[in-house]
Amino acid sequence: MTHREAFLDAAGAAQSLLEHPAVAAHWSEPSACEGFTVGGLAAHLATQVLKVPDVLAGEGDGDVPKTLLGHYSSVAWVGADLEADINVGIRDGGEALAGEGARALAEQVADVTAKLSALLGAEPADRVVTLPWVGWSLTLDDYLTTRMMEIAVHRDDLAVSVGVEVADLPEGVYGPVLDLLARLATRRHGQTAMLRALARAERAPDRVNAL
Repeated sequence: MTHREAFLDAAGAAQSLLEHPAVAAHWSEPSACEGFTVGGLAAHLATQVLKVPDVLAGEGDGDVPKTLLGHYSSVAWVGADLEADINVGIRDGGEALAGEGARALAEQVADVTAKLSALLGAEPADRVVTLPWVGWSLTLDDYLTTRMMEIAVHRDDLAVSVGVEVADLPEGVYGPVLDLLARLATRRHGQTAMLRALARAERAPDRVNAL
């Protein structure tokens, strides 16, 4: 499975949860993510799909793209305080989009997901995309990996927020997400901490969070 096919599966998983009646029923309530309502969190999940056509429509800036680890070394939100401007802006954007309501948001995601197969299939293998909100470029496959990670994490956040169970993600989605999170966690905590967390419970650290 290619990254592009995997992203379509991830988008479908996000769409399925966004259409769940429990999401609409709890729309205005606090979510499991501090500062987000359920609606705001749902909207943040939705943007991981909704932004992709705009990114594809942009022109690459010709710069050498950052690596995935280089990207996460540079983004402002990693390690930022909950009330930092970047995180407040993310929450405000989600809450604003949530104003359209649960049904409208789910319909938007369904519409974009249906169009993305053709859009992604038309892109060359070496496509580089510019991310204007951060000011640098990634390969298209790396960009889609970042979106799959966001979908995987926030899909779980949203499911917990509304008290529903979701099916496991396909291996083509989960594999790249796990690899990315494991590498980010190793960079943050070191190889020894990761090895102990995964293989030696008796001396595992308290946490090996990636972000």
